[in-house]
Amino acid sequence: MSPVLAGVLQLLALIAALALAYVPLGDYMAKVYSSDKHWRVEKWIYKGIGANPNTEMRWPAYLRGVLAFSAVGVLFLYLLQRLQGHLPGSLGFAAIDPDQAFNTAASFVSNTNWQSYYGEQAMGHVVQTGGLAVQNFVSAAVGIAVAVALVRGFSRSRTGELGNFWADLVRGTARILLPLSVVAAIILVACGAIQNFSGIHSVGQFMGGSQQWNGGAVASQEAIKEVGTNGGGYFNANSAHPFENPTPFSNLFEIFLLLVIPFALTRTFGRMVGSLKQGYAILATMATIWLGFIALMMWTEFAHHGPAFQIAGGAMEGKENRIGVGASSIFAVSTTLTSTGAVDSFHSSFTGLGGGITILGMQLGEIAPGGTGSGLYGMLIMAVIAVFIAGLMVGRTPEYLGKKIGTREIKFAACYILITPALVLVFTAAAMALPTPGHSMTNSGAHGFSEILYAYTSGANNNGSAFAGLNADTQWFNSTIGIAMLLGRFLPMVFVLALAGSLAEQKPVPATAGTLRTEKPLFTGLLVGAILIITGLTYFPALALGPLAEGLAS
Repeated sequence: MSPVLAGVLQLLALIAALALAYVPLGDYMAKVYSSDKHWRVEKWIYKGIGANPNTEMRWPAYLRGVLAFSAVGVLFLYLLQRLQGHLPGSLGFAAIDPDQAFNTAASFVSNTNWQSYYGEQAMGHVVQTGGLAVQNFVSAAVGIAVAVALVRGFSRSRTGELGNFWADLVRGTARILLPLSVVAAIILVACGAIQNFSGIHSVGQFMGGSQQWNGGAVASQEAIKEVGTNGGGYFNANSAHPFENPTPFSNLFEIFLLLVIPFALTRTFGRMVGSLKQGYAILATMATIWLGFIALMMWTEFAHHGPAFQIAGGAMEGKENRIGVGASSIFAVSTTLTSTGAVDSFHSSFTGLGGGITILGMQLGEIAPGGTGSGLYGMLIMAVIAVFIAGLMVGRTPEYLGKKIGTREIKFAACYILITPALVLVFTAAAMALPTPGHSMTNSGAHGFSEILYAYTSGANNNGSAFAGLNADTQWFNSTIGIAMLLGRFLPMVFVLALAGSLAEQKPVPATAGTLRTEKPLFTGLLVGAILIITGLTYFPALALGPLAEGLAS
């Protein structure tokens, strides 16, 4: 079987699996966030944290809950790392340096999972399981909660109430993320992923010496890493490591895990707003971009330019033989179009244009299908922008899902789409202009610039993957990328929740003959075009200096 055919067949199998899970998972999540009943264990949690799950919140109160909970998470994870040397199960590892501890705390709380350290050489069992794995769950649940709050803004009227943050947080963790992760972890263990709490031990003889590995609860963390679109790996090689991703089947299964919730949330959205066709329109937009990027990536990575590519059947540098070019291309696109950041190959070793595709995927805002929750609310913001553009074309007040998109709403949407580009471009410019950050670049020229651009794009968009070759474990990068991750996560949430509150206060606007039909293919095309044009106008100069220049020169 040719490598190209193998890649296409894996893609078709993945699409079939996602299609089978779409309806039941989407409907189940809609029931979770619409139910007025609480599980007994949830009642214990509410009692322990002193929250009343039946109290409805307006958007400022909902936002305060998001920010307060996340701030406590940053502080707790920072202290846990700083105290690691005094904790049991530390495997002899010392405390993490202050700048790196801040970076890691900001990373995992913001659902970015950027890692400027070697996981197997820095973090013991307590920090890995009690700190990082816990944040993998709750940071993903926060993202879904904010998305659900925005959906309620569209579905409710004449009220500013968006639900209860604490109830949404607990339900997302206990009823969705935890059950899915348990099942996924069992499957990964069956595939060969490790799950233990063993210490450091030597493995075999290599080049006259032994190689040391430590064990850990890898399968369980790998499960929530993908299900929650987190991305932080137990080992530095991430999902290219056989302890995390042993077989081609486990590789395809992990891609399925990182896509299944973001795609299924469009069904949840359709259910909650009372129109499944609206959910299908958002799904079609996400799927169109995702499939288009996969086609481009496979074309660039399978292109046989030169004898080395011809012999290998594609660009095999930085890719695992057991996974291959096709599956690596699907994984790379899926992980950068979501906020996952997990990798089964090294994106810096992709062709120049292939590396550019991974960067562009993040720069779209990771909305196709995006992260758990963040992809849906990011796409809905773009839908608001698209209907505004359509309204300008025909000279009438734009409407979306029966709500008028006025000056207030479009200001919130505009602020949302400007935050991450500002963070990416300002920090990238500063790093290139100052003398010290440039010392971290392994490569010069266009590829070196791409390393810096990728790092800040990944941080500000809460992805977490990286171009290998950049030494990010410096005070400059730990601090600035940490700031970019926090601002890139929580500033957009301010405008999402403000928009949700504004929409919930409106009364429904009846559809007329002049209303744009947002469930039709025409709107899907308009939305795809708006996303690509806005992103292109924003980032094209930077992309031209990096991956495009490298790709055209090769």
